[in-house]
This record gives sequence, C-alpha cells and structure tokens, in this order.
Amino acid sequence: MRQIAGRQLWLGHAGDLRDARAVLDAGLAAVVELADSEPHSVLPRDLIRCRFPLSDDAENPPWLVRLTIQSIAAILVARVTLLVCCSAGMSRSVCIAAAGLALAETITIDEALKLVIGSGPADVSSGFYSRVVEVVGNEYGRH
Repeated sequence: MRQIAGRQLWLGHAGDLRDARAVLDAGLAAVVELADSEPHSVLPRDLIRCRFPLSDDAENPPWLVRLTIQSIAAILVARVTLLVCCSAGMSRSVCIAAAGLALAETITIDEALKLVIGSGPADVSSGFYSRVVEVVGNEYGRH
C-alpha cells in the first residue's frame, strides 16, 4: 500500500487486502475494490467497503465507471481515509483513484494522474484510461 502525498488516499493491490491488520494500522476507514476476477477479501465489518467489477480494458459500461469515480470522490470529499485497490495496483486503481481525486479536488484528470503516479509504480492500460477520460470528460467537462 502507498499513500498519495498530502491526501487521505491510498493505492494498493489485492494482496494488501489479505492483511487486515495492515489496513487498520494504516488508519484506513474505507476500501474500494476494483476487482473483476479477484475473490472477495475478508475484512473487518467496521470498514466501509465498495466493490466495483471493472475490467482493465475499454469495455466497462460508462455508468459503472461513473458510479465508481463518484463514489471515490464522495468518500474523499467526506475526508475519509480510503484505499483503492485492484489486482496488481498498477492500472485500474491508478486511473480510477486519479479520476475520483480530480472530481473531489476540481482538478483535471491529467493533473490528478500525475499526483497518483508520483506515489509509486504504474502500468496504466491505455484502453482503460481512455474510457475513464471519456466518462470524466463527458460528465464534468474536464480532460
């Protein structure tokens, strides 16, 4: 798990969710899983938890991408410490966290992506990122 500098936003991968103690020790209060093929993790009941079955391509329905981004933005605006994770923590979590951050902080998705990528490794799927930019651009007028 890694924190985005100066924010209550963390990125991780599916393996991070297998260590509930580490999640709690980091002070995380919410988890958003972007899993289309990962098994459900066992986490304490007092954590806020959302699971969105996104695949790492451009085929995700816009409504699902939008709902995921809006959920992350709402959690960030509420100032709740949040972990966003996907299988490897390198593409879906990076893109979706950036889009949620862009919406929450009223910055462009490209600015938010630079902040998120600056926190550690990334291997962003161009098809997935294009879908996210399409949804964010269409909904919020920002690219």
